[in-house]
This record gives sequence, C-alpha cells and structure tokens, in this order.
Amino acid sequence: MTCQPSHLKKVYNWLKSKQPCLLCDSPSQQLIPLCTDCEAELPWLSDHCPQCALPMPSQDALCYDCTHNPPLFSQVITPLQFTFPVDTLISRFKYQQNWPYGQLLSSVLGQYLHYTFDEGGRRPDLLLAVPLAKRRQRQRGYNQAQMICDWLAKTVPLDSPQQLLLRTRETVSQQGLSAKARRANLYNAFQITRPEQVRNKHIALVDDVLTTGTTCSIISALLLQHGAARVDVYCLARTGKPQGNLSDTGR
Repeated sequence: MTCQPSHLKKVYNWLKSKQPCLLCDSPSQQLIPLCTDCEAELPWLSDHCPQCALPMPSQDALCYDCTHNPPLFSQVITPLQFTFPVDTLISRFKYQQNWPYGQLLSSVLGQYLHYTFDEGGRRPDLLLAVPLAKRRQRQRGYNQAQMICDWLAKTVPLDSPQQLLLRTRETVSQQGLSAKARRANLYNAFQITRPEQVRNKHIALVDDVLTTGTTCSIISALLLQHGAARVDVYCLARTGKPQGNLSDTGR
C-alpha cells in the first residue's frame, strides 16, 4: 500500500473549454489554466549555465561551480526561475496540497521539454523522481517529485518505473549545511533496486526545485555506477545563488 495520492484523475479537468487562469481568474483560452498575459509574465529562465542552469548574465561558459567542481549530471532542463509567483505556487503545491498549481507548472515543463526535443535535445529513456525519506513522505502524505514525474510521463510521454530509486535512510534537512556536510548527510542515502533497468540508459531525474544540485549529483553518481549512460535533471524551477528558500531538501 502506498500513501501517494491518486492525483491523475482528481486534480483538475484540463479539457474544460472555459477554465479560468489559476493566477488571475481570467479565461485562460488554452488547454492549461493559464492566460497568455500571466504566461508572458512568468519568470522565464533566460541565460544560464549550460550544465546546472544557474541564472547567469550569459550562457557562453559554465558557472564557477560547474567549472571547478562539476556535478555528475550532464544537464539541467527547466523553464523557470524560482522567484515570484513560481516560488509561491510551488510552496502551495508542496506544503498545502494545492495540486492544480503543481500540475500547471508540470504542464509548462512538459511543453518546454517538447520544444527541447523538437529542437534536437536528447530524449531520455526513463524518468525517475527524486525520492523522499519514508518518514517525511508519511508526514506530508505524498512525494511532490513523484507527482511531477507521473504528470510528465503522460505528457511527454516517457517510461517512469516506480520503486526503482529509493531513499533508504533518514537525513537532516540540507538547509544551512556546507557543501561537504551536504554530501556527508546524503552518503549511502539512496538505492537502486533493479540495476539492470538503468544499465546503458539515459535517465532524467525529476524534482520540483534545483538549489545546489547536491542531491541530484549524488543520485547521478549512483546511477552512473550502476551503468547508466547519462543522467539529466528536469525540474519546475531553478534558484539563483543558493540561499534560504522554500526547498526543504537543498537539492
């Protein structure tokens, strides 16, 4: 039995012909509940580091961290910056069970991925959600990353096997920890249950927000050790320089 909610049918009727925009209540005139004016005003990610997607003045070169201490994932793909109103929408989705906000942002990410693939971007073989520890998932009642992953798997579409990547031990919050302490905190915290399913595969990890990239880099190392050919990261939004924010994992 799983405590993950049956959200695929209950969250929102996406095919209403006159659904309102979730941000301003105006008619959306789209298949998603977002009007064109609000869509234009979202904090779209423009120039960024080509590996970790950190916002930068240009994207001609890697950021300092990716140059001197590169993560083990190949690329982060995300359409948005973690600023208002996206930070508020993610917080309400993540902590207040306002799932329509999560599905809206997942649809934006799905459209962005379609565009990326159409422009020659590499399409992965599998989507895997970044797992929550069991205690935290019991407290919250669901894993928001798994919900995003399920929505994307239907939108893109891609295979998304569950229980392939597990979090095997409890860890303290990543917030406020140094880079070294973050890595130590997550040491041996994840497990691949069926290594043969990741061997020679291009895998995309799915999460809500990328902050420092430590969690995704550690999971990428595990996947690569088990024979994965490449690991990318797909997320709803990217923070700027790491600082206190609404991401409780410091991912």
